[in-house]
Amino acid sequence: MALKKISVNQIPEEVRAVSGVLLRAGYKAYLVGGCVRDLLTANPPAGGPKDWDITTDAKPEEIQKLFPESVYENQFGTVGVKSGSEDPKLKLIEVTTFRLEGKYTDKRHPDEITFAKTIEEDLSRRDFTVNAFAFDLSKKTAELIDPYGGEEDLKAKTIRTVGSAEARFNEDALRVMRAVRFACQLDFGIERATRDAIKKCAGLLEVIAQERIRDEFIKIIMTDRAVAGLILLEELDLLRSVLPELREGLGVGQNKHHIFTVFEHNAKALGYAVGKNYSLVVRLASLLHDVGKPRAKVGDGPDSTFYNHDLIGAKMTAKALDRLKFPREFIENVAHLVRYHLFYYNVGEVTESGVRRFIRRVGHEYIDDLFKVREADRISSGVPKAVPYKMRHLMFMIEKVKHDPLSPRMLKIDGEDVMRILSIPPSPKVGQILTILLEEVLDDPAKNTKENLEVRIKNLEKQSEKELLVLSAKARDKKDEFEGGAEEEMKKKYYVQ
Repeated sequence: MALKKISVNQIPEEVRAVSGVLLRAGYKAYLVGGCVRDLLTANPPAGGPKDWDITTDAKPEEIQKLFPESVYENQFGTVGVKSGSEDPKLKLIEVTTFRLEGKYTDKRHPDEITFAKTIEEDLSRRDFTVNAFAFDLSKKTAELIDPYGGEEDLKAKTIRTVGSAEARFNEDALRVMRAVRFACQLDFGIERATRDAIKKCAGLLEVIAQERIRDEFIKIIMTDRAVAGLILLEELDLLRSVLPELREGLGVGQNKHHIFTVFEHNAKALGYAVGKNYSLVVRLASLLHDVGKPRAKVGDGPDSTFYNHDLIGAKMTAKALDRLKFPREFIENVAHLVRYHLFYYNVGEVTESGVRRFIRRVGHEYIDDLFKVREADRISSGVPKAVPYKMRHLMFMIEKVKHDPLSPRMLKIDGEDVMRILSIPPSPKVGQILTILLEEVLDDPAKNTKENLEVRIKNLEKQSEKELLVLSAKARDKKDEFEGGAEEEMKKKYYVQ
């Protein structure tokens, strides 16, 4: 791979302005780390480097004097200089004093930080060679400081640690995942000694905060090479510390409707979601949609079954993402998609009222993502079409009924009306009546008029408390056409989709 040469003109004006102040004051200034790597590579990331970092021999207090509009709220010698730029990537330019780091007793943070005198000393503390070079900002053209062979590794598309791999990973155990992440982001291989050290140090991830593991995992999943990253995590014995639930599918065969093991199927579903550039929610739901199959499996061979794996998988998904400290709402969204990724629809068998109940149960806001997960599920099963005619027809039916009343909020009356008409205070009876009315309207939207509903409320008043309770229970538990009749026949044959 041919590398570019860096020129000052490639560097944003805001970064040059900050370095210019440092240089005129007699200090050194270097562009360092990932931004240098991105400038050197022949295929830089879209939009250019995400971060522009400067390192200098100026101490933090000296930097602050030069830049009154700055913030210094850390112990690592990094001062955030406000540039006044409208570009979010350039609003705050980080300027860090050359530093060395002491031992990492907790495998996460250096016990002490000391300031270094030279750029070479500063680069010696960095993780990988492709992050351990610097560009001298006092020069107009590429004056690259590269004491650890980062340029050669960049040419060879290789991830290699600076110095001893075991030492680097023992300093900060999260670096074992960062190696995988960089390999995915850059489409690089990991050098053999570094791979061996990752395997040896994989267990150190157990002492790393789940939030940090989560963040690296997200970055892997959001790359174009997410599937390769997932497989690499397993090959390097890291997946057991990230999503051990997925490993339960390793080597677990399915049946005559699948040609891949459960793990392979889940990985391929992720690959489809990645290829479509779907959101993180959909990527994780696709990856985890069949995570419950190993625990649900009954029998072996072509006729094995996986009844209720959607329910089991949703619970496993929620538990796994909670362990990784994902936000509650995010967890609920992914688990919901896993729970409902199985749905049956056959043209001519399911009526409009069945479609309304399907939307009500699943939630209209989930429909688009649910179809995306279903597409991923189908393609990863080896079928040729992600969206067959039946799914297209269901989409048409959903579009057709989406403005019909689907929830109590869409009824032409509400709880206040029920209490007013019956002259009763707030009570369970109000909810029971609304449940009955909604089910009637789901069957026939034409009944959703204020006049009709008021008449029905008065009729329901005549029911005894016991009769009303029975009616509301029947309405609430009414068997959805998506879950009854023809679907039961389908489940016997295809419930493993």
